[in-house]
Amino acid sequence: MSHHPLGAIVAALLAALLFAVAAVAQQRAAAAVPEGESLVGSLVRNPRWWAGIFGDVGGYAMQVAALALGTVLLVQPLLVTALIFALPLAARLNGRRIEPRTWATALALATALACFLLVGNPSEGNSTAPLGDWIVPLAILLGSVVGAVAIGVASSDPGRRALLLGAAGGSLYGLAAALTAYVTDLFDDGLGAVLGSWQTWALIASGLVGVYLQQRAFQAGSLTASLPAVTIAEPLAAAFIGITVLDERLRTDTLGFVVVAVTVLVMCATAIRLSRAEAEF
Repeated sequence: MSHHPLGAIVAALLAALLFAVAAVAQQRAAAAVPEGESLVGSLVRNPRWWAGIFGDVGGYAMQVAALALGTVLLVQPLLVTALIFALPLAARLNGRRIEPRTWATALALATALACFLLVGNPSEGNSTAPLGDWIVPLAILLGSVVGAVAIGVASSDPGRRALLLGAAGGSLYGLAAALTAYVTDLFDDGLGAVLGSWQTWALIASGLVGVYLQQRAFQAGSLTASLPAVTIAEPLAAAFIGITVLDERLRTDTLGFVVVAVTVLVMCATAIRLSRAEAEF
């Protein structure tokens, strides 16, 4: 498959915009459901939540297009910009203005993303990695998800519960993103090849469970804890799979790796700061 980085970047940014709209709508819907009531039952009766689901569907379609045009390591970090798009949207819905410090944080995040892409220059990987290459990384990732869910559910602190459930859901989204490139290629061989692949069913399962955990995170606490956890865990999990399974690499020298490491830290810090600012609206 030919890769077109510019097209992948545009599609990924459109995906981030749609995911931002979806996150704001779904969090407002889920937060209105009391802990004692059925979360799923209440959400399926809420038009605002369905609007968020349609946003997610559109965002995922753009994400699939982006992954068809570029690598996992290129596409996933761009999805962090969903926080930048969510910020003015949340402000408008709540009739508030955005402080200059918040815009400065958003600019820092965008700059960190640009540095990651320009310095790291991610290479194309092997989306057809055999099952044997998946076993250990997949076990590590799923073990982390199970641990986060177990600790989160047992926690009495709503913020911590939202953080951990959000991180678990985001990690499963990252796994789904890493599986998407391979499943997309299978359509060239017909529907039978798609349905007969374990990656297809792993993609569906990780996506569905990820959605549920994200809604639980939105219900448990504000966007201060849930949104950055989802947003940051997804690209980190996708990068983990991309490097350990799909043989994607950052084409840079030792100094470049240091710069990339710093940009990742800046991305995490600014994403959390942006989400906290958003939660104030």
